[in-house]
Amino acid sequence: MTETSGQNIVILTGAGISKESGLDTFRDADGIWSKVRIEDVATPEAFARDPERVHEFYNARRAKLVAGGVEPNVAHQALARLEAEWPGEVLIVTQNIDDLHERAGGRNIIHMHGELLKVRCQDCGGVTIWDGDLGGNDGCGNCGANGGLRPHVVWFGEMPLQMERIYSALDRCGTFLSIGTSGNVYPAAGFVAHISAGRGGINKSAHTVELNMEPSEGASLFAETQYGPATNLVPAYVDGILEGGPERWSASGPIRK
Repeated sequence: MTETSGQNIVILTGAGISKESGLDTFRDADGIWSKVRIEDVATPEAFARDPERVHEFYNARRAKLVAGGVEPNVAHQALARLEAEWPGEVLIVTQNIDDLHERAGGRNIIHMHGELLKVRCQDCGGVTIWDGDLGGNDGCGNCGANGGLRPHVVWFGEMPLQMERIYSALDRCGTFLSIGTSGNVYPAAGFVAHISAGRGGINKSAHTVELNMEPSEGASLFAETQYGPATNLVPAYVDGILEGGPERWSASGPIRK
């Protein structure tokens, strides 16, 4: 670890942080995957078999995101404030494909599962901002090819994005926060084990924290856990970090008097 790595913070966010903004989660009892089969809309095979159905699924989600009424909540805003005010690096690694972190003011963000408001060309690989419906005949603004655009979303069976950068940040961080995630989707579910002292992780000095509505599948691996709505927990936790400052917040978490 570098001399300043103790001040670096990596934050993993999942669907739970956006649920309080009105977006559906995936794995809750009433979540998206309770209504739609993964195999029908979220795999490369599904897109090859029935691209129209896949486009309809993501078009509906995109329309809900941009139609109004879905706004960043105080948890998103608190994380943006932490990024702006903390002297070390703050990296948000989100499993969410919405843009609520950006709208809250976040800048240093990795969308490991892609972004709903972008499309990717299967011919040239170009990524384009896209906030309307997407269909099978739409053309790529980069190469001009027709019919090759797909949602810029990582489907089941595909590799998440920017994994090398993510693991490098995990290896250098002083604090790892996991917020609003079920802890059963890999590789994100394995991040805490990657740096956990109890599991022989690489970054054994990092303080690991779970802020969640309920314990995740990997809850026992975290050094600190708090449970409740993200809109309650996250602003209070961020306040504690910022009020303590770097001199009272070490790689092992808050320094108590």
